[in-house]
Amino acid sequence: MVKIKICGLKRLEDIDIVNKYKPDYIGFVFADSKRKVSHELASEMKRNLSSDIISVGVFVDAEIDEIIDLFNRGVIEVAQLHGQENEEYIGSLKERTDGKIKIINAIEMDDDEDLLGHESSIADFLLLDSGKGSGKTFDWNLIRKDLNKEFFLAGGIDISNISKAINEIDPYAIDLSSSLETDGFKDESKIKEIMEAIN
Repeated sequence: MVKIKICGLKRLEDIDIVNKYKPDYIGFVFADSKRKVSHELASEMKRNLSSDIISVGVFVDAEIDEIIDLFNRGVIEVAQLHGQENEEYIGSLKERTDGKIKIINAIEMDDDEDLLGHESSIADFLLLDSGKGSGKTFDWNLIRKDLNKEFFLAGGIDISNISKAINEIDPYAIDLSSSLETDGFKDESKIKEIMEAIN
């Protein structure tokens, strides 16, 4: 069964919604973005989050100490990296958490992207996207059928194409954000519709 991640939560009422519909993962954005949240708000949201939903922090070239602090305080369990973070950076995160933190390494897909070089990464997962929060799909034919690493599929996935994404691409997880919003905020009716379609 495909996993579901709902990214970009930024209000306490968003937590009430996801607790109701039970995605597998949720994301707090700590990088510069219209969905960016403070450490304090994320901490409060995490305290109210159902214990069976995994919290992910989204970062772009953040100081390692910031990620470690959020992990040690239990605000996040997974770090999703969207910048120029290399294997040494990922290794440092792993070492300083005794291997407990999970890492999602985001790859911006284009015609020149060779996923072969990412299969040996010590990151736990890849995230294949068209760009940082672009809300647009990329050419899914760029994904190698023999990709030997579990990945999150992101970018422009909504109720109209999620079945195709699951059935044809067979990702480990689907990452959703802007398609579940109305006027920039998470919309319960859209979350309900897509979670029911998946289940």
